[in-house]
Amino acid sequence: MKVGITQIILKDTPLADILQLCVDAEYEAVELVFSEGGDPEVDMSDDEIRGVRKQCDEAGIEIGSSIAWYAERGCFLSADKAEREHGKKCLRRSIEIAHVLGVDAVLLHPGQLTADATYQEAWDWMLGELKEIAPSAEEKGVTVGIENVWNKFLLSPKEMADFVDAVGSPRVGTYLDTANMMFYGFPEHWIRGLGDRIARVHFKDFVRREKNFVPLMDGDTDWPTIVQDLRNIGYDRPVIHEVGGDRDLQIEMAKRMKKIVSL
Repeated sequence: MKVGITQIILKDTPLADILQLCVDAEYEAVELVFSEGGDPEVDMSDDEIRGVRKQCDEAGIEIGSSIAWYAERGCFLSADKAEREHGKKCLRRSIEIAHVLGVDAVLLHPGQLTADATYQEAWDWMLGELKEIAPSAEEKGVTVGIENVWNKFLLSPKEMADFVDAVGSPRVGTYLDTANMMFYGFPEHWIRGLGDRIARVHFKDFVRREKNFVPLMDGDTDWPTIVQDLRNIGYDRPVIHEVGGDRDLQIEMAKRMKKIVSL
């Protein structure tokens, strides 16, 4: 498993500086965020997107996954159809960009669940939208990874598996975050329960008693078991960490990730 970092936590850092950080810290992969006014930019031409790929290739850094976000990110769980349309616009663009980049997975944050409708309605709305988008993902060879996030939706591995299976596409799976369920569950259960539905993995750590995210290896995560469980399901793609902090911390996280994947 290659170790990498996501641009989500690096915010406005220019791409060239991100790649230099990867080289200096010896990260092997990066998750890119294409955004409005960002670097890279969400509405780049195909040639410009290929230029981003060339930059990464020249730095020797694999693009492990990517995301496209407009200012209006939308919400797949909203009763407001316009919000769901914003979400679909971002996801469709994510798939298009990944296809041009030659990357086979994108991250999907579904949005926040509210009390405005029923849980089943939110389920049905998101399910319908993903069924609509799945053929495009299949055509372009890009897997949509639904992340387990703090949004009050898909709160167990069984529920996530049932949802992915209900979409019924080989190009819709899960982007597993190893810490986002630790307040109420165990990452081990998610890995074992989801198996090959897992398209990509974010590494984070969490202290249950303090209800707090912490740097890798400073929390309650049973890393030897996590790594073995990932091996058991045949996961051999990049693992991307999502731990915010300054440059020194990012260099330290690279060292710790290498220790983790060698367990």
